[in-house]
Amino acid sequence: MALIFRVLDGRRHLGLIAASEGYRRLKAAQRQRDGIAATHLLIETTRPARIVAYCQLSIAQLYLHQWREKDRARLSVHPVPVLRIDRIAVARPEKGKGHGRLLLGHAVNVALSLRGPLGVRAVIVDAHSASLAAFYGSFGFHPVANEATTRYLPMGFNDSRLVPD
Repeated sequence: MALIFRVLDGRRHLGLIAASEGYRRLKAAQRQRDGIAATHLLIETTRPARIVAYCQLSIAQLYLHQWREKDRARLSVHPVPVLRIDRIAVARPEKGKGHGRLLLGHAVNVALSLRGPLGVRAVIVDAHSASLAAFYGSFGFHPVANEATTRYLPMGFNDSRLVPD
């Protein structure tokens, strides 16, 4: 099965996201419709209407005091632009196949592409469980100061851990 990433375009896939897995996907569809976030789909090349997984991305900011001391070098005292992963979701039959890792790598690539044009300096995500915190930690994400669940990945990291095997 060959997979590709596509940014959600208008209403083409919006109904598919809203119709599956209830409330969370409905919220994702609403955020996309309202222009608050962009939804990146992982789809099969032979069945483009089938969403294997998706991630939703938006722009956010971190303040200097929220970074670890060693990551503060050359950062402004003003809020620093970051890419927020609002949601990563994998279809139930596709779980355990490495799609979450693929989505995370895709999000990092998007963030890297925005570093020059928008000054994005990190990727942030909320890890609402110990297993999610461990998952993101295995890729180098660090806790944000004064935020119990938020983790960040500074852009100066070694991203070789995100390349699929």
